[in-house]
Amino acid sequence: MITDEDEIKRLGRLYPVILSEYDPGWPEIYAAEKKHIEDALGAENIARMSHIGSTSITGMTAKPTIDILLEVRDELEDDRIIAALTGLGYGYDPQPQNPPPHMMFMKGYGREGFEGQAYHVHVRYEGDWDELYFREYLSMHPGAAEEYADLKCRLKESYEFNREAYTKGKTEFIRITMKKAREEIKEIP
Repeated sequence: MITDEDEIKRLGRLYPVILSEYDPGWPEIYAAEKKHIEDALGAENIARMSHIGSTSITGMTAKPTIDILLEVRDELEDDRIIAALTGLGYGYDPQPQNPPPHMMFMKGYGREGFEGQAYHVHVRYEGDWDELYFREYLSMHPGAAEEYADLKCRLKESYEFNREAYTKGKTEFIRITMKKAREEIKEIP
């Protein structure tokens, strides 16, 4: 997390929070990028790849960023993951608070602002990840999805140029929803 106020302001101006109505093309954009990642890493090295985040929920207002959860096999070396994804144009964002392979890769962020489609790839070992439960719960509960969309719209109004504060503002809703999801959903397909 970025804590330097000047850097937060600079990045906020370059990459403001943008929300879009649901785009029915998002699943196809995800599918095309999934294929690129499979080709770069080798499908045999991938345990599972999933479209996550708000763009994966039909009808959801979302930042138009395609979030991907990439679960890799235990034997896949970190250097190979980094080389494959940077070769596809992703920037590597080390996550020192979470050791590899909890890695983060981003594409669509240029020096002067957004450039084309933005992607976030969250790399992890195969597991039981909260993001999948959150996606499933909101997909199953349109009222909760609407509540989340409303929260995001309110937060955007207050924090359009501060992505850190925008994200932090969603934390409590996500925590409560995750608890409900884990209680209700026993297994992710």
